[in-house]
Amino acid sequence: MDKDNIIGAQINPLMAYFDQVIPLNAEEKTYVAKSFQPRLYRKRQYVLQEGDVCKHFNFVVRGCLRMYKIDEKGNMHILQFASEDWWITDMGSFYHKEPSQLNIDVLEDTMVLQINYENLTGLYDKAPKFNRIFRVLIENSHIALQNRLLQNISISAEERYLSFLKAYSHLTNRIPQTQIAAYLGITPEFVSRIRNGLSKK
Repeated sequence: MDKDNIIGAQINPLMAYFDQVIPLNAEEKTYVAKSFQPRLYRKRQYVLQEGDVCKHFNFVVRGCLRMYKIDEKGNMHILQFASEDWWITDMGSFYHKEPSQLNIDVLEDTMVLQINYENLTGLYDKAPKFNRIFRVLIENSHIALQNRLLQNISISAEERYLSFLKAYSHLTNRIPQTQIAAYLGITPEFVSRIRNGLSKK
C-alpha cells in the first residue's frame, strides 16, 4: 500500500465523523486530507505535558488517551478518556496559546489525526461548514463537562460509576480500575465495593 493510500485509510474515520455532523463535498474532503496529519503515539507517550502550549486538536483513529491533572499531593484527577472517534485537546491552551495545566498521555498504542490552530482557522475560511462542525464539537464538549460537574455534586458514587459505564462501555475492559477511580474521584477500593454490590443485585 503506497503512502497516499495509507493516509487515506487513516483519514476515513474522520471523514465519516464529519459526514455525520454535516456531509462534506469532494472539495471539502480534500481540505480535510491536507489539513490533518496522522501521528502514532506509543503507550505511555505524552501528547501534551503540563506547562506546554497545546498545539493540536486530536481525533482518535485507534487507541486510547487520557487527559488529567496531578494535584499538589500527587493525586491524579482524570478529566477525560478518548478512544476511537473521540476528540481530545486542552481547548483553553489551544485557543488562547497559554501553557496548559493538564497532561494528555497514551494508555495504549494510539493513532491520531492532528490539526493545528493555523490549519483549523484555514478550514474555517475555506468553508463555513467547518466552523459549524467545530462549533457543534465544542458545544457537545461543554455540555458533557457541565453534566459531569452536575453528577459530581448531585448523585452518589455508585450512580456516577453507572454513568461512566454508559459513557465508556467500550473501554471498561481496556482501562485499569485505578484509572476509573481517578476519573470518578474515589478510591480503587471503593470502585471494587461498588462492583461487588452491583454484581449481587
